[in-house]
Amino acid sequence: MHSHAPTMNYEAVIGLEIHIQLNTQSKVFCACPADSWGQPPNTHICPVCTGQPGALPVLNEAVVAKAVRLAAAAHCQTIQAQSFFDRKNYFYPDLPKGYQITQYDQPIGRDGWFEVPSPTADGSLQRLTIDKLHLEEDAGKTKKDLSRGVRLIDMNRCGVPLIEMVTRPDLRSAEEAAQFLIRLRHLLRWLDVSDANMERAQMRCDANVSVRAVGTTGLNAKTEIKNVNSIEAVREAITKESQRQVQEYRAGRTVEPWTLDWDEDTQTLSKMRIKEGVADYRYFREPDLLPVEVDEAALAALIGGLPEMPEARRARFMADHHLPAYDVALLTEERALADYYETAVTAFGGEPKIIANWVQNEILRSAREQNVSTAALAFTPLHLAELVWLVEDKTITRQTAVGLMARVAETGRSPRTLVEADGLAQISGDEALRDLARQVIAENPGEAAAYRAKPSLLKWFVGQVMRKSKGKANAPLVEAILTELLGG
Repeated sequence: MHSHAPTMNYEAVIGLEIHIQLNTQSKVFCACPADSWGQPPNTHICPVCTGQPGALPVLNEAVVAKAVRLAAAAHCQTIQAQSFFDRKNYFYPDLPKGYQITQYDQPIGRDGWFEVPSPTADGSLQRLTIDKLHLEEDAGKTKKDLSRGVRLIDMNRCGVPLIEMVTRPDLRSAEEAAQFLIRLRHLLRWLDVSDANMERAQMRCDANVSVRAVGTTGLNAKTEIKNVNSIEAVREAITKESQRQVQEYRAGRTVEPWTLDWDEDTQTLSKMRIKEGVADYRYFREPDLLPVEVDEAALAALIGGLPEMPEARRARFMADHHLPAYDVALLTEERALADYYETAVTAFGGEPKIIANWVQNEILRSAREQNVSTAALAFTPLHLAELVWLVEDKTITRQTAVGLMARVAETGRSPRTLVEADGLAQISGDEALRDLARQVIAENPGEAAAYRAKPSLLKWFVGQVMRKSKGKANAPLVEAILTELLGG
């Protein structure tokens, strides 16, 4: 395999192993809280997750339900009616039992696929194969305390539920790998199976990287990159490792199957150990757990409860609402936002683009300011539809409408009720506006005289009338009336 000529062109061959932390309330085999982010070390633990002798695991049903949802969304050809847990034996300071409970040869899902945008400019989609999805528990965390020369162990993460997704080596560049992770993170949040925050280790990625001469089909020795905790870092680490391997082959050397550690601070890879083989783990069936059974009825219910997938929703928004691609991408960034928009559009019944603009500007701004999901806003999609109608039929100005949003959210009263109660309706009656305009002209004879020589003063007069009306006057109508009165 390694008689590579120095002038050859190479391509990367990349497969990913992604660990996804499920957002269940409790851990996979005990009742401890699953999410311990920001909590003091060793406070979310019990005899089961710390591997005390005689403590027995009990499977959390919600973990299986989320795994099945993901397997169905990832088009797995096989979602096993019966899958098994196994013991993977290895010794590590933060693995208290001396083994990890995982699924080995009988995982819950197999043979799926996932489409990602290809790096070419034509916007085509590329299909990647997912080998398997299996359930497992997480290990704890080891932290080096260099000042005291000790290693500290935090067991909070022990027993946190994970799905490991293993892809085939279908990726050909660091950029494709990054796109895959961006799409996957979006899907995980859309399905509500994981918060997929890489900085909080809720989605972790190991990359298997090898290179080969373009045009050949064999696979060369691969290295595995571990401990990568952002999409940017995945892109960077794969790029560096594939370049290193090409240089090795060009220099007539071979590539060793190392496990590599990515250092975020120095942006470098270092050798950790020679990659373990399957034999090193001495897998055997977990004797303390029954097989995982998912019967036909449960499977049908879980698959039936899946939401419309992001791609389908994007296509429908473009077809039904005639929105530009940019708007569609933004409105489908999270499912709650897409639902909000859709409910508002249906209630509004008018031009969908008008609601799209309000959602993208005012609703997203409100959610950001309050630091909540759009689903948690007190200002509902029905409030929005009513408010926008009040602007569209010229009952209130846009400025009044934006100011009204907070009041609606605080009081829970409808926009129309508040407009009537506070007398906020726009003044657009001809006589009322003429009265205001005449008052302003009478109060400012100097400016009225100067107007003939300097017609740009019209804007100033409009501003004065708007102030008198407390912003409720219909500005275009005011302008027309003033033009007539001042010119007369």
